[in-house]
Amino acid sequence: MNNNLTELEVENLRSIIGSHGMIANKLDSYAQNCTDPQLKSMLQKDGQDARQAEQKLLGFFG
Repeated sequence: MNNNLTELEVENLRSIIGSHGMIANKLDSYAQNCTDPQLKSMLQKDGQDARQAEQKLLGFFG
């Protein structure tokens, strides 16, 4: 854990990271069930973006 972060900041980061993971999972699920190719592509990209944001935020704990 980065010693420059307060306990509240760490809690908030964990919450935000968890939210990004949940959003990515939901978008992946929506994309799997989507029949419109354009919408499916958009949902997949947004899911990937959410996972990338999640990974960047995890860097604060490295």
